[in-house]
Amino acid sequence: MKFLAGFLRLALLMLGMTAGAWAQIAQIVMASTTSTEQSGLFGQLLPAFKAASGVNVKVVALGTGQALDMGRRGDADIVFVHDQAAEEKFVAEGWGVKRFAVMYNDFVLVGPASDAAATRGKDIVTALKNIASRQAVFVSRGDKSGTHAAELRYWKLAGLDNKGTGYKECGCGMGPALNIAASSGAYVLTDRGTWLSFKNRADLTVLVEGDNRLFNQYGVMAVNPAKHPHVKLDGAQKFIDWVISPAGQAAVAAYKINNEQLFFPNAGRP
Repeated sequence: MKFLAGFLRLALLMLGMTAGAWAQIAQIVMASTTSTEQSGLFGQLLPAFKAASGVNVKVVALGTGQALDMGRRGDADIVFVHDQAAEEKFVAEGWGVKRFAVMYNDFVLVGPASDAAATRGKDIVTALKNIASRQAVFVSRGDKSGTHAAELRYWKLAGLDNKGTGYKECGCGMGPALNIAASSGAYVLTDRGTWLSFKNRADLTVLVEGDNRLFNQYGVMAVNPAKHPHVKLDGAQKFIDWVISPAGQAAVAAYKINNEQLFFPNAGRP
């Protein structure tokens, strides 16, 4: 009897250790952007991924620059962001295993419907020049996010070091930046996904869209275990394989708000 009781205790202990180990394997940490989180996309993707794989995903929503830094520190297993140049550098430096394109949407310039800076149209560079010359209030995220990186590219294309006295950096996510713009009647660059899910629009409206330069690509990368041996490469790769598969791409395409699609799948794109 003593032998049987001891055997049962040992079996239960081993079972508990196995369950604990599986619980660790069955959850990965994803560093991603505020735009993917605040748009509501993960509410569509992650339950479908868990149903297909059994893997939970814990999302930490940051600006793209901060998300990549989280990967560099080994604090995430996978990074899902939208600054292709920064993503390619992340992989080239050995922090990521390989970059995969997942989906795209676009950036839009929103601002007060009265549009005192005369930005309305399809040319983001002309719009920024008008904002600067008329000293209009512009809210920049100023947080090294993918949206902030895109905004700085457009100011550079406009050839403007002086962005006007109305240029304000909030150092905040997309949702808070939109809230500031809505409450102050300011202009702001936003990804379309967050804009479509944003409720507190006040007098804001889309003023500039359709410029090819406003294209917004998202990519995903597993953190390299050669840099951080503790990262859960198997779980990260499961998510990557799923999100670029026909099932994952269909889940991306199916996410809509008011019957308007927020993201467009394009796995396989360079």
